[in-house]
Amino acid sequence: MNEFLTRRQVVTGMGLLGLGLLAGCDGSTTALDFKYGKDLSNKIMGRTFKLTDTDGEVKTLSSYRGLMPMVFFGFTQCPAVCPTALARAAQIKKLMGEDGKTLQVIFITVDPERDTPQVLDAYVKQFDPTFVALRGTLEQTVHVAKEFGVFYEKVPAGNTYTMSHTATSFVFDSRGNLRLGLSPSLSAKQCAEDLVTVMEVC
Repeated sequence: MNEFLTRRQVVTGMGLLGLGLLAGCDGSTTALDFKYGKDLSNKIMGRTFKLTDTDGEVKTLSSYRGLMPMVFFGFTQCPAVCPTALARAAQIKKLMGEDGKTLQVIFITVDPERDTPQVLDAYVKQFDPTFVALRGTLEQTVHVAKEFGVFYEKVPAGNTYTMSHTATSFVFDSRGNLRLGLSPSLSAKQCAEDLVTVMEVC
């Protein structure tokens, strides 16, 4: 984590961090220069979702104000993509050291028929105890996926089904502005570097 801390210290020393706070934390969405992920600063996505957490409490984007939400869509019976993404997120938090405490991983199920609150809570907590899971009705799931531009569909598999879905992780800054899209092909180290860029702005 030293290289990430060093980068932040250098930026702060140059006075750029203060400028970034003025530019990014006043509600503006100035484009950012990410090394690996996709800049989504000019996209209006995911701002009005309203889903329920595993304790039955209604959550919106504003519920995570002051944190850096990383939103990922998936389902608990996912064979590879979802566990890989959540394991990577846990590794990212570790790489970020103390800064990792601001990263709030949010897992939104695209399979609310099978993913009960109890199943979801046990699933995400096995990767990191700070991870949270959200679910909605079938109609709410359709709405929130559309709001994020996320694709998902049921795929028959014998006597049951699996889910095909978008595997991008969406990152918001601490003021609730969408900033970054992380593809599943990126390593934890690459993601952590781009997340430091988000933190430098807000």
